[in-house]
Amino acid sequence: MLTRKPRPHLLLLVVLCTLAFAVAQEPLPNTQPVNVAGHWIISAKNWNGDLDTKTVDLQQNGNAITGHFKGPDQSGGLEGSVNGRHIVFRTKTRHPLTFRGQVEGNTMQGTYHVMGKEGEFHAERTSVK
Repeated sequence: MLTRKPRPHLLLLVVLCTLAFAVAQEPLPNTQPVNVAGHWIISAKNWNGDLDTKTVDLQQNGNAITGHFKGPDQSGGLEGSVNGRHIVFRTKTRHPLTFRGQVEGNTMQGTYHVMGKEGEFHAERTSVK
């Protein structure tokens, strides 16, 4: 009669795989979005080095953002989202702009894209709604 010897390394491997699977299934912690509601003045540095000023009025409902954009050549609505301190919004204009950045209190900064080109922006909140 053959007797099997215990294989502790196999048992350890099974336990570690089970633990790894259990940890991987845990949801990420729910991070509350920062408050971005209010009037913001955006200083935008275009891809060619020119600076211009744009404004946005943002309303926030949880992670969702809506509002109004006004630039030198166009204006219109906008929509986007906030995840923690990360913000993304897109204008509903003739030439849509997409802004992506980080919010820190009453400032935000990041990059924006329009018609296949990229620029940098810095924004200051002048009033909170």
